Amino acid sequence: MTYKIVLLDPISEDGKDRLRNTPGVEFEERVGLKGDDLRKTLNEFDGAIARSGVKITAESLEGNTRLKAIARAGVGVDNIDTKAATKHGIVVMNTPGGNTVSTAEQTFALLLALSRNTAPAYQSLVEGRWDRKLFTGHQIAGKTLGIVGMGRIGQTVAGYAKAFGMKVLATDPFFTQQKAEELGVEFVKDFAAMLPRVDYLTVHTPLNDQTRGLFGKKELERIKKGAFLINCARGGIYDKDTLAEGLESGKLGGVALDVYEEEPCTNHPLFGKKNVVCTPHLGASTEEAQTNVALEAVELLLDYFTKGSIRQAVNFGTLDKATLASLRGALNVAYRLGMLAAQLDLGKIKSVKMKYKGEVSKKDTSLVSTAFAAGLLTAAMEEDINIVSAAAILQERGIELAEEKTSETGEFSSLITAEVNGEDDGTVLSGTIFGNSMPRLVSVGEYRLESFLDGDLVLIDHIDKPGVIGAMGTTFAKHNINISAMSVGRSQPKPGGEAVAVLSIDGDPSMQTLSDVAALPSISKVSFAKLPSSDQSPAWMG
Repeated sequence: MTYKIVLLDPISEDGKDRLRNTPGVEFEERVGLKGDDLRKTLNEFDGAIARSGVKITAESLEGNTRLKAIARAGVGVDNIDTKAATKHGIVVMNTPGGNTVSTAEQTFALLLALSRNTAPAYQSLVEGRWDRKLFTGHQIAGKTLGIVGMGRIGQTVAGYAKAFGMKVLATDPFFTQQKAEELGVEFVKDFAAMLPRVDYLTVHTPLNDQTRGLFGKKELERIKKGAFLINCARGGIYDKDTLAEGLESGKLGGVALDVYEEEPCTNHPLFGKKNVVCTPHLGASTEEAQTNVALEAVELLLDYFTKGSIRQAVNFGTLDKATLASLRGALNVAYRLGMLAAQLDLGKIKSVKMKYKGEVSKKDTSLVSTAFAAGLLTAAMEEDINIVSAAAILQERGIELAEEKTSETGEFSSLITAEVNGEDDGTVLSGTIFGNSMPRLVSVGEYRLESFLDGDLVLIDHIDKPGVIGAMGTTFAKHNINISAMSVGRSQPKPGGEAVAVLSIDGDPSMQTLSDVAALPSISKVSFAKLPSSDQSPAWMG
């Protein structure tokens, strides 16, 4: 069988040569496509390779019956509608490691250019001037660099900074103190605490609801006067109007951008301003990076078509149909336990231990553990995480994921328990499957209970005595929140001890509602968690 692959953006000759030299593979270059031309083209090929230029939208995939896989030669897939691809059964894969060094080097190139006024100094020579005194810069040795996002690129930038004698502060939702110590950087719990201390700030995160406008007016007030900001990640993480305001007021010492909210970008409020260096998204624009990502993207497609393997997918996991059928119930329970754990205010997660008891212990529990990790990360990071990438992301952040198994059968034929340790708190959650497909929460810590693992849940730690449950119900009623189900687990068979209640409610409670419940006598903690409905599951679960 011959597979046809389309190159939607230019790739290196090394990548093309790999395709030319592979029997049973044909390829064509069709760059600059959009609209109906792109839609028709995608329906003529089995696979596609894209960079950041083409925009593969839901409309691009409408009516597609042929395309099976898209390989993104690069990290970000925000130019590809992964949900639409999933709907059409198209696997989307990326190449996260190919441009790590090039992007980190571009970050440092911009940092140095800002510090030493490189661009305006050269321009003065072009204009026939020799103005050494006008371009006195800043030495970076001994200065403090703040890094938001400690994935591959963030960690590489940290290494460069340390080599230049800088002090590094790092923050990331899944970065631990232990990992920070290994890298020789200082772990900072949150972004706001970092701002007054940094001389330089760089971001290396995806663009999502959590990071869009991460640096705005409030952050401008908090940041150290004269700080320099660099962005080689995604446009929109820094609010551009805030950057302009900071430069005008002198609060910011300088800004360097390689990425923009809309690209191509030839008109921006910072272009032409003093103490600004901007480049046209050159982070991955090195011969080495382009060769690496092109070859990796080609190999991903070739492995998919010739071996049936799926690697580095952002919307599918490496599960064949038989394995999926055998594990679907356990995967569903673990995924939901992970999402629940992520929303219990445990602080930065340090370690996770998965325990399997009974029939589930005889299966491939590594997949179940990564399903828990996928739920944990999805709830915390608000981006598409799948069963392939989840464990690697945890490891990258220095979070230990361990397993323990016993084939002994207890009260349930299969029991999945997650022990999660955070810097502020910890929890132990156990779940199982009732019937063929009903995931249930059966214990929280030492408290045995039976609760749904879907929808909107409120967990309430309290003293088990008359009137407490009634007060909860009355308070929710005052806020027009209906309680559809409740389960209570207590630490002793008689009243008067500690207990936990898990309530299924209809609708999102306001912060005031939860605060009013937490203020009731005999209640020590209130947590709210939002889980998928019972009929929802991630694409990789089938």
